[in-house]
Amino acid sequence: MSAPALPRRGPAMPLGWRTARITPLGELLSPHRLTGTAVRLVIQVFLVTFLWRALYQSTTSSAGLVESQAVSYAVLAVLISRIRSLDRSPGRDTVPQQIHYGTIVYWFLRPLPPRRYYLYRALGDQMYGFAWVVAGYVICRLAGVLAGPASAAAGAAALVSLLLGQSVLYYLALLTDLACFWIIRNNSVLLILVFAQNLLSGAYAPLWYFPEWFRSMSALLPFQATLNTPLSLYIGRIPLSELPMQLGGQALWVGLLAALTRLLWTRAAVRVVSQGG
Repeated sequence: MSAPALPRRGPAMPLGWRTARITPLGELLSPHRLTGTAVRLVIQVFLVTFLWRALYQSTTSSAGLVESQAVSYAVLAVLISRIRSLDRSPGRDTVPQQIHYGTIVYWFLRPLPPRRYYLYRALGDQMYGFAWVVAGYVICRLAGVLAGPASAAAGAAALVSLLLGQSVLYYLALLTDLACFWIIRNNSVLLILVFAQNLLSGAYAPLWYFPEWFRSMSALLPFQATLNTPLSLYIGRIPLSELPMQLGGQALWVGLLAALTRLLWTRAAVRVVSQGG
């Protein structure tokens, strides 16, 4: 008598995709986290909208921006900041926590290389964050809070610039995490980076309102490439004639940071010790 045939299983899900979906699944299965994120976004958008509208009550233009441009910039900055604001610490899945508990060694023992695992997790975070951005963008446009792009070409340019900006931001976050292999805890480094990122990228206020010397200093750093550049293209503050230079600068930062983090990953692997063989 022959053994019963086993049910056929579908093709295995690629390892990278299974890794990337950890964050979205974890969030979607936690309704209280979804509610908290939605409430925070609504409050932040409400506050920045009325703040910038109040600032323009006595003027029609400032730093080359009219009221609709300033409000759109501020609202988009709130939405886009959501992409990288996910907190993994409750699940003890941050690099500092993994190093503190010694579990980082498993990253180097799995079939998936640690550099690729980190990338897939970050992609999952960003895909989840982009979903919030798209939903918030549509709602804000329908509510009349957010103006459309300066032109269709400006909107497309802003989208390309945003993707490059998020790549720059990914490598900046990776640098702070890799620093843990030498300084163990990166809490102070992370706080400094978050403040510098928000200030120099234009998250607190558009860089066009700052003095010339401040903008010149910021141009030498990678931070403004993450937020100020795509948002300025969207509202028309940066003309499309400057698009090749702006995208080239962002791509240059991506290349430099990618090379640096690749080197640091190699050095970090040497510092990991597996106790007991």
